[in-house]
Amino acid sequence: MSEGEVFHEKQRLELCAIHALNNVLQEKVFTKETADEICKRLAPQCVVNPHRSMLGTGNYDVNVIMAALQSRGLAAVWWDKRRSVQCLCADQVQGFILNVPSRVSLGMVSLPLRRRHWLAVKQVSGSYYNLDSKLKNPICIGGEAELRTFLSEQLSQDVSEMLLVVQREVEEDGSWLTTDERKK
Repeated sequence: MSEGEVFHEKQRLELCAIHALNNVLQEKVFTKETADEICKRLAPQCVVNPHRSMLGTGNYDVNVIMAALQSRGLAAVWWDKRRSVQCLCADQVQGFILNVPSRVSLGMVSLPLRRRHWLAVKQVSGSYYNLDSKLKNPICIGGEAELRTFLSEQLSQDVSEMLLVVQREVEEDGSWLTTDERKK
């Protein structure tokens, strides 16, 4: 499969969480409106919703991502970075959503500020792709060995986090971990 055949939503406003969800699902499922509805359900009494930007431009938190995945029969499993990615049973994972530091820029000028950014990684037709919405096109990472290297590099940053997107049964039985790790 060529990169042109991989679904890849590009960055708009502060909607990286929505883009990461759609990219990991490989179709446009969620919109700003559906994410805002989730925010309202999560905090119905709040005038200023704690799950998104006060400006209404997005910047959705992990609770919105988890609720969105649950609405599709999926689960998000938080990856403990102290664990080696070698313990990951990649064939049980539908996709990966990472939260990484991101530089802030105005046009061509990079500011000395850092924000958080959601990005997706997904296997499509046997190859893993970096589906970061800030990229012009998806980038082929390669096979499972290259995936583990990529994830290790991303997780080596102090403030990065990773969610495994899995079926609910996989979350419940822990099969996203290798058998040896599950026995510990």
